[in-house]
Amino acid sequence: MKLFIKPLIVGVAIAVSSHSVFASLLDAGAVAAPDEYGAKVAAQVLKEGGNAVDAAVATAFTLAVTYPEAGNIGGGGFMTLYVKGKPYFLDYREVAPKAATKDMYLNEKGEVTENLSVIGAKASGVPGTVMGLWEAHKRFGKLPWRDLVTPAIGYARNGFTVAEKQYQYRSNVNELFKGKTNFGEYFGAMKAGTNFKQPELAKTLERIAENGPDDFYKGFTAKLLVAQMKKDDGLITAADLESYQAKWREPMRVDWQGKTLYTAPLPSSGGISLAQLIGIKEQRAADFKGVELNSAKYIHLLAEIEKRVFADRANYMGDPDFAKVPVDKLIDPAYIKQRASEVNPDAISATESVRPGLESHQTTHFSIVDADGNAVSNTYTLNFDYGNGVVVAGAGFLLNDEMDDFSAKPGAANGFGVLGTDANAIEPGKRMLSSMSPTIVTRDGQVDLVVGTPGGSRIFTSIFQVLNDVYDFNMPIAKAVAAQRVHHQLLPKDTIYFDSYAPLTGKVADELKTMGYTIEDQGWLLGDIQAIKVNGKSVETASDPRGRGTGIVVK
Repeated sequence: MKLFIKPLIVGVAIAVSSHSVFASLLDAGAVAAPDEYGAKVAAQVLKEGGNAVDAAVATAFTLAVTYPEAGNIGGGGFMTLYVKGKPYFLDYREVAPKAATKDMYLNEKGEVTENLSVIGAKASGVPGTVMGLWEAHKRFGKLPWRDLVTPAIGYARNGFTVAEKQYQYRSNVNELFKGKTNFGEYFGAMKAGTNFKQPELAKTLERIAENGPDDFYKGFTAKLLVAQMKKDDGLITAADLESYQAKWREPMRVDWQGKTLYTAPLPSSGGISLAQLIGIKEQRAADFKGVELNSAKYIHLLAEIEKRVFADRANYMGDPDFAKVPVDKLIDPAYIKQRASEVNPDAISATESVRPGLESHQTTHFSIVDADGNAVSNTYTLNFDYGNGVVVAGAGFLLNDEMDDFSAKPGAANGFGVLGTDANAIEPGKRMLSSMSPTIVTRDGQVDLVVGTPGGSRIFTSIFQVLNDVYDFNMPIAKAVAAQRVHHQLLPKDTIYFDSYAPLTGKVADELKTMGYTIEDQGWLLGDIQAIKVNGKSVETASDPRGRGTGIVVK
């Protein structure tokens, strides 16, 4: 097989849009990705006979070049797959280095040191992306590994056109990292509308294309990464890289309304949280009857449900290989019924009374479906835009700041304002808790919806709202993805967040304020949903208008 770099999609019968694509085809594959480059590469792979996993691998490597604020080989993520009628889940989340300690981000007074877990080499977990993509390809791929990495090499070597906004959370990255990391040496000259080349990254990708993960975890690239860590006083060693493993896990399964939802298990909180959100809402169905979408009543009911889910998230969830998490109890129907009974449909429940119920920012997502009905929902991340700002010299890729997703101190909030306990405390080799929730919905054993988003703690609440829009309000997928979304996470107290794309204003905002809520623009967009809806034999994609994504249907 030969993949063309430029022009990339010569001879491919496709339709393209930044918002929605629909094609009534018997043998259509589709992709919804956060930028045009990743989408076009996936389309080409599908056209050349690759399956959804092949397209996912090629897209992920391409985004590591063209979407550097989140696409990565220096981070990690989760992949939910549906292959030949069976669900799978691949955990390639980063892990804490062996030298990491529980109090590594605390000062002599026992207080969290500002920015230490988000800027600089000490913020990085051991990357998992290259190993994860390799494992997915090894198990399910059809096309040669080298061919799937080739398009990314071309974009790194020949360049791509920089978008207007290459960030989600941090618009001041050059100033933020100045004097603290080598970010400016590599990305300081990146300007919208210009061609941007990354020659060191191209060579790294060439080595990965030739040698697979051995280069990244044991070979020349590994040596460069370890050298950068030593230079910047980081913790990742050669032993950390050599011992890294991606893990196949059982996906979280939620049966509801005649459908089956497959999504992320621990160490993501997303699957348990989605199960709770869906379950509690089903228990409170009478409260939602006749309630208009995104009315004050509707938003209040969501907030009441979400605050309880976040109370459980903070107290119980962590890496299942290190913490005993009561998963079965958290999603038990009796427990869901108990939590639902605590919801006050008419007034705000006091934050102080919302406790754990049991006794005792830059990420990116893409969705792919192939003509055989196989699907991949993939979310991977550097955490905040451009990770910790450290570029591996000689290798040209950015490192993550995922260590911020641990609980640096019980009761202390991370960069997304989310609290944690010892269940998510830092330990060597441990995976940090995540909210990433790559999700596949099936009906009668066939893929019905593939969906996911970035957004930190907003991820599973955003997906929950899209599910409601599609299945409860029968909205077309493009409208569901573009609809107003809100977020509440228990703390800050009685605060409902919205974004500038679909502001929460006017009568609805006034009614919520009268109830006692604080309404706040969070300052960044609420996710970047990439979704594919399968309607019988037809396929439709939707890329969130909040981002610069593209949907392509491939005949």
